[in-house]
Amino acid sequence: MSTSYLLLHGLGGSGPEHWQTWLSTQLVERGERVYYPQFPDHDEPSLAIWLQELSELMDAIPQDEELIVITHSLGCILWFHYAATLPARRVKQAIVVAPPSAQIQLPEIQEFFPPPHPERLQLAADATLIIQSSNDPFCELENTLFYAEIGVPSIMLPNMGHINTASGHGAWPFILQLALTGTIPFASGEASVPASAID
Repeated sequence: MSTSYLLLHGLGGSGPEHWQTWLSTQLVERGERVYYPQFPDHDEPSLAIWLQELSELMDAIPQDEELIVITHSLGCILWFHYAATLPARRVKQAIVVAPPSAQIQLPEIQEFFPPPHPERLQLAADATLIIQSSNDPFCELENTLFYAEIGVPSIMLPNMGHINTASGHGAWPFILQLALTGTIPFASGEASVPASAID
């Protein structure tokens, strides 16, 4: 069974300098199959439209492909909504990066909140990892507990902002290694641990 990757962007799209776009290029150059949909009206997103397009894409991806889903920001909340649909296609792994807090009052994204009950995440993926930043302006530290208590592995990265272009995350080798190997690199690069072992 082959492995492929699905990248889900957030509000405003990811853009050419974003780590998701960089990651897509890196994976394709290694011969991997990548699905990187660009959802319509990304500055004023519609949950119903985005969810419909995601569902149609998931149905179109051959069943013999093991999917690894990598989301960022509002794309994380979109994934939560998809995971709550029944029957959602089960994927090999979901890597959820910098999900925003429901406490952030951005009119453009309010219809995405509140997210469905997060227990569905465990039904939609064999393994899920949530990656957060300690100083994410779209999810204050006290609000990260909502995601840390979902019941799936999570890690907190220090002072990485919203883990986007604005915080300096274009090329991001950390996410590339995680996508390719399922292991989380230490800063020294001398060791790694399985993502499933992170609590």
